[in-house]
Amino acid sequence: MEDVIVIGAGPCGLSTAIELKKRGLNPLVIEKGSLVNSVYHFPTAMQFFSTPELLEIGGLPFVTAGEKPSRHEALKYYRAAVKAFALRVNTYERVVGVEREADGFAVHTEKQSTTHTYHSSKLVVATGYYDSPNMLGVPGEELPKVHHYYTDGHPYAGLNVLVIGGKNSAVDAAMDLYQAGARVTMAYRQEAFTKSVKPWVKPVIESALNKGWITMHWNTVVKEIAPEHVVLEKEGEIFSLPNHTVFAMTGYHPQTKMLNRLGATIDSDTGAPVHDSDTMETEVPGLYIAGVIAAGFDANSIFIENGRFHGGKIAAHIQERIETATG
Repeated sequence: MEDVIVIGAGPCGLSTAIELKKRGLNPLVIEKGSLVNSVYHFPTAMQFFSTPELLEIGGLPFVTAGEKPSRHEALKYYRAAVKAFALRVNTYERVVGVEREADGFAVHTEKQSTTHTYHSSKLVVATGYYDSPNMLGVPGEELPKVHHYYTDGHPYAGLNVLVIGGKNSAVDAAMDLYQAGARVTMAYRQEAFTKSVKPWVKPVIESALNKGWITMHWNTVVKEIAPEHVVLEKEGEIFSLPNHTVFAMTGYHPQTKMLNRLGATIDSDTGAPVHDSDTMETEVPGLYIAGVIAAGFDANSIFIENGRFHGGKIAAHIQERIETATG
């Protein structure tokens, strides 16, 4: 029987494990990919919007060369945090089933064709949302040239590339692709960039649009994606553009199927699991949530900066439960 099982080794899941460890517990963290898998899949040259102290977990200082940490520095930091707190993290182990038991939960996993079952009276779901992109729902989206994640611009030098979206991820991808030599077109359903676009990036992308380095189609949606072109609709006008690659940077959403199976209620209006914001416990006793999964449809309301504090709430509540039970 495990003290606590944490599903997800992102920053918020690791923060929860660290806070539990500080209180004398020995949590097991299960992760289907690499350590901080979502950060690993960020663009290779990405720089965080946040300063390093806002990304720290467990009180471990995050020292960086510049004012804003890079993806590489973040990966190094979170590896160091796991080592510093001697966390047990099972990477590349996928959870294939969960169920409630009389005294808690059974978590069934698979790793390299080998199955395992773990048991615990406390379960924390910190699965994030990066694995669930918001789909366009248009013909041709399944083509191999369509991507919902962006890593590097080099492979697309000299190609016609469409970037869909107008938030930070789309802007960063478009600029990196242009600098790598791609012929970049952007399409966004709104009439302007959102206010969330990083303030030091917005003037750069606006300058690129004004100079014609990148072509922007505002108030535009994608109607169809074909092997050699894309079909767009702009204010009632339908037109096509030659195209080799599409980056649909349309955001992501959390997966709540696991919580549903365990009996947790999902608010139909917000998409968020019903939970106590002071303890992060759901309506199912012993079942907690941490990180962006608590945000529901509004995924942009929880980031590493505020989601990292969920771990402290969870650990304090579990400790209180243990102390009450043992007298």
